[in-house]
Amino acid sequence: MKPSLMHLHRDLLLGNTSSVELTKQALHAIACHQQAGGAAFTQVNAKTALAVARQLDAARLYPTPLAGLPLVISDGFDVQGQVTCAGSVVLKSKPPASQDAAVVASLRTAGAVLLARANMSEFSYSSLGLNPHYGTPLNPGDPTRIAGGSSSGAAVSVALGMSAAALVSDSSGSARIPAAFCGLVGFKATAKQMPLQGCLSLSPSLDSVGMLARSVSCCSVLSAVLSGGWMPTHIRNSQPPGIKRCRLYVTEDYLAEQLDPEVAQAFDKALTRLSKAGARIIRFDFPELRQIAEMNAQGGQIAAEAWRWHHARQEEADCRHLDPRIAQLIRQGANQSAVDYQDLLEQRRTLQAVAAQRLSMADAWLMPTVAILPPTLAQLENDDAYTRLNRLVQRNSAVVNLLDGCAVSLPLSPQIGLSVCGLHGRDTHILKLAAGIEATLAQPEGE
Repeated sequence: MKPSLMHLHRDLLLGNTSSVELTKQALHAIACHQQAGGAAFTQVNAKTALAVARQLDAARLYPTPLAGLPLVISDGFDVQGQVTCAGSVVLKSKPPASQDAAVVASLRTAGAVLLARANMSEFSYSSLGLNPHYGTPLNPGDPTRIAGGSSSGAAVSVALGMSAAALVSDSSGSARIPAAFCGLVGFKATAKQMPLQGCLSLSPSLDSVGMLARSVSCCSVLSAVLSGGWMPTHIRNSQPPGIKRCRLYVTEDYLAEQLDPEVAQAFDKALTRLSKAGARIIRFDFPELRQIAEMNAQGGQIAAEAWRWHHARQEEADCRHLDPRIAQLIRQGANQSAVDYQDLLEQRRTLQAVAAQRLSMADAWLMPTVAILPPTLAQLENDDAYTRLNRLVQRNSAVVNLLDGCAVSLPLSPQIGLSVCGLHGRDTHILKLAAGIEATLAQPEGE
């Protein structure tokens, strides 16, 4: 098992390793990955990363658990002096960013070593992680399958030890889907919990900051640093809580439909283990969620808001360089009127009110992160199958974005995830509870 951020931080403080050593190890892993034809990155900053690592080691100053650790950043965030392409070639000729995105600046201030820009679905607009421009990052456990999107490269980088953690965005599951498919922990914050300034937006009303890491504690550290709440006392208060008498809500309609047998079995097994550990599994109905399919019939809010940004570029000559599948998704927004969009906003508010009522007594809402195992590349060769699977892969995770909630995806197997979800603003609570669930599920069965 690869070490957590806190373990790496401790090793740096004790002198058991150095930032230069960790950075060289990560860069060596990246080089091997690229030599083998891997496509996890759009850009690698080897010289700059090593220079930062040397400065940190010379000062022997590691003020936060991120200091000196090699991290990667999704290609959708601004990094000063670099062009933000968001997995596309359309923006390659644009000027470099004049300043870091707000969360990138926070990582830099915290002392993180920014290794590379991670590959992704073009403009974040797919949950499958394919990219015809820079290559498609493949599932680390089965190269015939996808790694999930949109943050496919970021997930592969963490899963294969090319970075300690990754910063991504999440509009409908971009952090949690690849986490589930690649055996990682993924966290999606409440939308306003962390600033999105300097992130190339897909859907401003649904976008949020996300992260991929090896444990819930890693995500807690990243979340605290990025939201401006990191304190050294977090180290002393890092023990996961127990889950006895916790009220864990589960709905068997909509979110439990079309589950692969392996996913259903893993989810049910996890619920049984949590129940035996003293948690209260409370099953409830949420039939209003079925309205979401109709709400998304013309692309939903994402299409409307993506079209607002992209429509001018659709008229430019460079639009021919877009992935045709992504271009088709973007053009869905052209078919929506202002009335259609306002109706979507009203329906969203109604769903949020219903969720607040139904989940008012819940400590967390549990669901399979993704209904199915990672599709194979062969399954996605057909456009109709691509569209159908893209919708099914993001179905569960997108509900949390629509409700403006927060969620942690925990690995139940190398390709199956369990989501621990909460409503708006419950980020700290959900991270703590997810740590308790993570610890419970990590215990040998029978204990």
